[in-house]
Amino acid sequence: MSFNTFGRIFRFTTWGESHGPAIGAVVDGCPPGIALSEADIQPFLDKRRPGTSRFTTQRQEPDQVRILSGVFEGRTTGTPISLMIDNVDQRSKDYSEVAQAYRPGHADYAYDAKYGFRDYRGGGRSSARETAMRVAAGAIARLVIPGVAIRAWVEAIGGDAVDPAQFDAGEIDRNPFFCPDADAAKRWEALIDAARKAGSSLGAVVACEAIGVPAGWGAPLYAKLDSELAAACMSINAVKGVEIGDGFGAAMLSGEANADAMRPGSHGAPEFLANHAGGIAGGIATGQPVRIRTAFKPTSSILTPVPTIDRSGAATEIRTKGRHDPCVGIRGVPVVEAMVALVLADQMLLHRAQCG
Repeated sequence: MSFNTFGRIFRFTTWGESHGPAIGAVVDGCPPGIALSEADIQPFLDKRRPGTSRFTTQRQEPDQVRILSGVFEGRTTGTPISLMIDNVDQRSKDYSEVAQAYRPGHADYAYDAKYGFRDYRGGGRSSARETAMRVAAGAIARLVIPGVAIRAWVEAIGGDAVDPAQFDAGEIDRNPFFCPDADAAKRWEALIDAARKAGSSLGAVVACEAIGVPAGWGAPLYAKLDSELAAACMSINAVKGVEIGDGFGAAMLSGEANADAMRPGSHGAPEFLANHAGGIAGGIATGQPVRIRTAFKPTSSILTPVPTIDRSGAATEIRTKGRHDPCVGIRGVPVVEAMVALVLADQMLLHRAQCG
């Protein structure tokens, strides 16, 4: 049994490996009649594309997407939309040592334990290369929910966080870290350079906000909007933690401090005085901004030698050659945005199916 599909009504399936000839996705359940071309998808892929600065992997992939089906005369037909990106810059020889020994922190041993063999070239399916197709599918999902604005940014790298008082949304796309704090971005340059020179890596926290999500999206119990978002973001490579709203911080508050107090508002909707719940109550959107934070672990492929075992179980050590992100969370920003868009598009269609 394998699980390569996400979503209930708006669904997508990804295929391909890091060092195979191509990667792709099939998006199913997209409503018909939506204007769609490669130009609607490419800008989001360009945000995630490797080799755009010295702070990311130097693998040179243009990530040019092709739409193979599901679009006719510039509009979606309601049939499966097939997307494909060619892999053009593989260097499988960089992984000769990985073929014989397991990288601690990576999925090498787990894949071997499950399947009895594995594609060691860049990690195969466990490579973050697969997330390019999530971003492509997410671009289509955004067109299904045009009234929702989704924006993510890096909130911390290596434990060094932005200053909330210095938050500038316009700064996010002006630096290679998707950082809303210009001073923090300058500090992170030195942090990333030092980690790369040391043959190491750093973790990051990525925050995301969706504005314009109507009250009512989501469902009680087993299709909660927050549980769907958590599952979506936990499925991203290297993500080890997800918080909705205040998350773990809510556990340190009193009931009255945590309550999102309400006052009469306009058009029958309440005015909320706080948003500790992250725009979701009982698994259903409240109409406030939906807020989520994700924790990315440090990249597991590093040049620093690490104790491990080989496939026979003998002790050894490994240093991973090749081109790797010194902080995978940086390119995780468009991936988080994509997964949030995919969940919201699915939840919109589910809501429409039940409530009209």
